[in-house]
Amino acid sequence: MGEAKLLQMSGISKSFGPNQVLKGVDLTVEKGKVVAILGENGAGKSTLIKILGGIYKADSGEILIDGKKKEIETAKIASDEGIRIIHQEIILVPDRTIAENVFLGRESRNRFGLVDRKKMMKETQDVIDSLHIHLDAGQIVRDLSMGMQQLVEIIKAVSAKARVVVMDEPTSSLSQGEVEILFNIIRLLKSRGVGIIYISHRLEELFEITDRIYVLRDGVMVGDIETEKANRDDLIHLMVGRELSNYYIKSVHHPKEKSLEARKLSHHRYFKDASFYARYGEIVGFAGLVGAGRTELMKTIFGAYPKESGEVLLDGKTVTIKNPEDAIRLGIAYVSEDRRGEGLVLNNTVRFNMGLVNLAQYVSRGQVHDRSWEKMFEEYKEKLSIRVQSPGQMAADLSGGNQQKVVLSKWLDCKPKVMILDEPTRGIDVGAKAEIYAIIDELAIQGVSVIIISSELPEIINMCDRCYVMCEGRITGEVQSGEFSQERIMTFMTTTKSNGGENNV
Repeated sequence: MGEAKLLQMSGISKSFGPNQVLKGVDLTVEKGKVVAILGENGAGKSTLIKILGGIYKADSGEILIDGKKKEIETAKIASDEGIRIIHQEIILVPDRTIAENVFLGRESRNRFGLVDRKKMMKETQDVIDSLHIHLDAGQIVRDLSMGMQQLVEIIKAVSAKARVVVMDEPTSSLSQGEVEILFNIIRLLKSRGVGIIYISHRLEELFEITDRIYVLRDGVMVGDIETEKANRDDLIHLMVGRELSNYYIKSVHHPKEKSLEARKLSHHRYFKDASFYARYGEIVGFAGLVGAGRTELMKTIFGAYPKESGEVLLDGKTVTIKNPEDAIRLGIAYVSEDRRGEGLVLNNTVRFNMGLVNLAQYVSRGQVHDRSWEKMFEEYKEKLSIRVQSPGQMAADLSGGNQQKVVLSKWLDCKPKVMILDEPTRGIDVGAKAEIYAIIDELAIQGVSVIIISSELPEIINMCDRCYVMCEGRITGEVQSGEFSQERIMTFMTTTKSNGGENNV
């Protein structure tokens, strides 16, 4: 390690009741360097970052900035010390402009003490332009894609002249083009001497952008490796403490008759003339860049968005789906990409969340059927290997992988015919991914029709039997598993002309 130590965390320990989450963790960040923190969900990464950000107080250990000990007891103190955390879940005010979000809590004021919106707009636009991002500081955040909202968080940190920037799964909502923008921003920050802590489960990113990789397992720092000396298999072994020989779990599937079918489905804003089908016992992928319309298409089928024209068929018969309740009644389940915002009630219990969709089964005529509800909880806890302390544990307290399993369990409890999974492994570690893949494969074996929306082409290629590709609201191609390649799928992802989507129904 060099001598320009910007941040040092030494001997950091933290317990919640009898559960010790961190055990004497050490971490060093040098000026102008990017260090990764790698580990399974539940390894202690979030707790360590919350201690750095002043949200939690460590039980023992110390934090030094520029070699001086600091007591970071609040988020404001962390901010004053130049520490900025960009969380995986977007924390922006949706109905305000980009500039207003960038300056939130530190608004510029004129000599009369009034908010100087013109100055904030100009300074924000200057930062945006310097980072070569195609955004207008006056745009309303709600109108931006998830990927662009993630970039706004980064603009916010750059504008505040942060010295240490923590990026938690920063590429989880970004297209490939947006990832390149992010990496260019990181290189720019490095050139300015900013230290960056980069948390990601996408190992290929770490080899491209980081200088050093720390590995956490069960609250203990088990690895501290220069990136150029690291290799993928060793990192995975350090993370999970075991070999993952079968990372992607996929059996030979035997598709049967058509389950779900769309014919020339259109939405006035998001997609046009979308035609596709899925079969029972088959895994169908939907690939495309951010903004291609994949999520909006599936939300329309699920009844969350109104269709403009076209029809949806289930088991060969046209069905009317005006809202999600209609879809659920017909046997269609939709697992949102935003598990914290749309998939879970975070401030309620794991048991409650598991029974949420099928609530009528457990609550009727004012009576709560505790025994059957408890039986369901135990069944899915065991079947999906959900690491949870008790049925009454809050959903917010679970790791990302376990939260995703809880979301899956609430839909599996409805015994769906069609399971739509939107970015099912977004922001979860390799061990949890392997477990999710096994669950998806088992669903197909059982005859469920599975649709996966994924921005990770290896996930599409290794898990799906067929794949539709979308670009700018149109299905531009259909690819069979025997023809899968990243190059072929990427070609359709960047082709605006429809080529095959309609003709294969």
